Amino acid sequence: MNWSTYIDGLSSLFDKGGGTLWAILAASIMLWFLILERYWAYRWQLPELRASLLREWHTSKRSVVHQMVPRRIRALVGELQAEATRNFITLHALTTILPLLGLLGTVSGMIKVFDVINLFGSGNTRGMAAGISEALVTTMAGLLTALSGVSFVTNLENRAETLAREFETELVEDK
Repeated sequence: MNWSTYIDGLSSLFDKGGGTLWAILAASIMLWFLILERYWAYRWQLPELRASLLREWHTSKRSVVHQMVPRRIRALVGELQAEATRNFITLHALTTILPLLGLLGTVSGMIKVFDVINLFGSGNTRGMAAGISEALVTTMAGLLTALSGVSFVTNLENRAETLAREFETELVEDK
């Protein structure tokens, strides 16, 4: 398959999907950018932050009053967890918005179908097919990107929870 065939296919898909498909594309790009950023952070940034917080714990644990140790541990774990869960609200919002954008495309496509029926009657199948195509393409795009995003966001949430739990255990055992 050469590039021109691929580009023609994408162009045809976006023609069928209408304007809503562009909004789904923009939201999907943002979703996947944030997902990749979080995986990058888990690989490169969070281990450094964890080591830094652990060093901070080792230097300050002698000066912390015994009654304040649990509070200090919670503060250090909270700092790591805050960085680990950064952008999760946006990720959840995007995975919620994408199927709704697909639904918006469905409604838009069906309105076009009803406009064709209103103008030409039910005999104009070619005119109705364009609206039905828009409805189906946008629904599929919104659901597909949201479902794939949900699985990665869930994985990231599990990683954040595990990271915080392991760090807290490490701090408690190192009292």
